[in-house]
Amino acid sequence: MADVVKAWLPWADPDGFLGGVPAGFDVDVYSGAERPKSLAEVEFYVPSYMGGGDVFDIVREMPALKVVQLQTAGYENVQSRVAEDVTLCNARGVHDASTAELAVGLILASYRRLPRAVRDQERQVWPGSYDQVDDSLADRTVLILGYGAIGEALERRLTGFECEVIRVARRARDGVHPFTELPELLPRADVVVLLTPATPETTRMVDAKFLAQLKDGALLVNVARGVVVDTQALLAELGTGRISAALDVTDPEPLPTGHPLWSAPNVLINPHRGGASTAFAPRVARLVRAQLARYASGEPLINVVAGPPR
Repeated sequence: MADVVKAWLPWADPDGFLGGVPAGFDVDVYSGAERPKSLAEVEFYVPSYMGGGDVFDIVREMPALKVVQLQTAGYENVQSRVAEDVTLCNARGVHDASTAELAVGLILASYRRLPRAVRDQERQVWPGSYDQVDDSLADRTVLILGYGAIGEALERRLTGFECEVIRVARRARDGVHPFTELPELLPRADVVVLLTPATPETTRMVDAKFLAQLKDGALLVNVARGVVVDTQALLAELGTGRISAALDVTDPEPLPTGHPLWSAPNVLINPHRGGASTAFAPRVARLVRAQLARYASGEPLINVVAGPPR
């Protein structure tokens, strides 16, 4: 490693955002617009949060690149662009609070039918009494599919709601069921929250067979990736009125005007805002600053998901 490492960071004021750039770095700012002239020198690169421009494709043009530190937990859209000798790190832990909060919000908004209240407010209508009482999260069973750090954060937030939590992950571990037990577990769940990454195994995992195993009145919450759900199968099931859904992510995404999901019954759509809260900035700043300090001092990086350890 050179005495001074060239880093590209996406924030207009990296020093202010990070609370100080660790010693040993010379920083240029790149967020997808005009490229700095130091393309051939950059060794440590943090792409902008939501991409845009050529922030991911540009890694192929960086001959000195050693580390790509993402601001997202998902990395499936970047890994194929990064050379095998480049270390790719994700932002595991950064989005736990934001995503867990949103999952709870989507459950409560769906159960207490808040979209209906918003529409009534826009029309300045006070309906008096509705045709049925709202559902409550209390006494319900919530199945968390893809139980990891965000799942743990979600369970902590669910603790005060007097509901039961079923934990499911790819492999069994203490207190966590494996995917293979889903046929027995899904019929027990009132709410299924999807938190799985997008992998060949999980792509369209939530298909017609999966949905058919849900009990009548179940709520499907997707705060994972849109491709985890077979959209056509979901539309068919929603059309029966048997289940409902709350979606932070969709397939396709962005959801185009006129797509049948927009007008499907019993669905609440949030435009992929799971990580976009005030909790994001301080957590990603702590992670990036720590990674820079580790790299400068020769300590092992954390959250390595591909490439050689550094």
